[in-house]
Amino acid sequence: MYALVDCNNFYASCERVFNPSLQHKPIAILSNNDGCVISRSDEAKALELPMGAPIFKWDGFCKTNGITVLSSNYPLYGDMSHRVMTILEQFTPDVEVYSIDEAFLEFKGLDHKNFTEYGNQIRQRVLKWTGIPTSVGIAPTKALSKVANKIARKFPEATKGVYVIDSEEKRIKALKWISIESVWGIGRGFQKKLKAKGCKKAYDFLQLPDNWVRKNFGSTGFKLKKDLEGIPQLELDEHTTKRAIATTRSFDYSYDDLNYIKERISTFATSCAEKLRKQGSSCHMVYVTLQSDRHKKGVEQHRESRIVNLPYPTDSSLIISREAVRVATQIFKKNIKYKRAGVIVMGLVPTDNHQLQMFDAEDPKHKPLMSTIDKLNQKYADYKIKLGSQDLERTWKMRQERLSPRYTTNINEIIVVK
Repeated sequence: MYALVDCNNFYASCERVFNPSLQHKPIAILSNNDGCVISRSDEAKALELPMGAPIFKWDGFCKTNGITVLSSNYPLYGDMSHRVMTILEQFTPDVEVYSIDEAFLEFKGLDHKNFTEYGNQIRQRVLKWTGIPTSVGIAPTKALSKVANKIARKFPEATKGVYVIDSEEKRIKALKWISIESVWGIGRGFQKKLKAKGCKKAYDFLQLPDNWVRKNFGSTGFKLKKDLEGIPQLELDEHTTKRAIATTRSFDYSYDDLNYIKERISTFATSCAEKLRKQGSSCHMVYVTLQSDRHKKGVEQHRESRIVNLPYPTDSSLIISREAVRVATQIFKKNIKYKRAGVIVMGLVPTDNHQLQMFDAEDPKHKPLMSTIDKLNQKYADYKIKLGSQDLERTWKMRQERLSPRYTTNINEIIVVK
């Protein structure tokens, strides 16, 4: 059996854990730089605040309707997510973290378990230990566990937040209830073709011939169909090494200052290098991109990307940052206000197993230096050790005018009990 554990209104729930006055109040969470609404509590949804609403247009609506609007507090959300996932690992070693607020669990050797009771144990422990409410869907396959989770979330009073599809009758009833566009794995292109065939519910999809599904949607669509039929096809994803690592950000404002751009690029490159070392990889290429604000009309636009090939694979922040900054300087154009930049490292190879060069090689001092920097930053957090080309005060420069404290990751912002 599989379970899909989903944290309800995760960002809003994280805020409520440390600010109980927000319980049962409408909450909206904004994107980077306080741009658009990316998360809403159920109360905000009921007031019909749209997802993706630009806050500068909807700020008056939020104030009139008493909606608390907050900046994204990713250090808090990331830490709370880690706590939830750690708790889930106590129920089974087979956990696939699907996103920051949901995870798939596989239960092996528990065929005679009372899964409704087990799901309630999961919910209660997560709620008691973190304060985060969850919905749990349990079924014989991953796709069906997603359907079960939607039922648990949609009907909290009847299900108490847990729904188990453990019979053929429940499976068919669930598939006749859920609309085709709500089925996990069915995108817009997929939906369009299915609706043309008269499929309105997930159950209608299962009535289509296997050959037609395989021909039109390939093996992925065929596996999804079988999964919904209760025949397991989709297994938990194992951790895989990334083929490329990217760090891209929008700036808080538009900038035409080369020194500012160089500092941002250096920070992005350093972040990529840290991720490389974390997964034990080195890169052969560094890709740098700069973009002006395409939404601003009547001003000169510029968007350019460039790749630099390195003479040898490396995971050194010093080398990757130096090359990225050099490329950014070449791309940069005067009098252009840039709004977004990014660094991507590509051509990844295992650090402990790659082709050595006869004449070009990395400075042997870099490896122990990077290792020491990583250990210090991990120990003290908040990136205390940085390159001289980085801003020593801040890593990510974002407009966050409505930011709540980082209660669990910064000792200076820890909650005060009176």
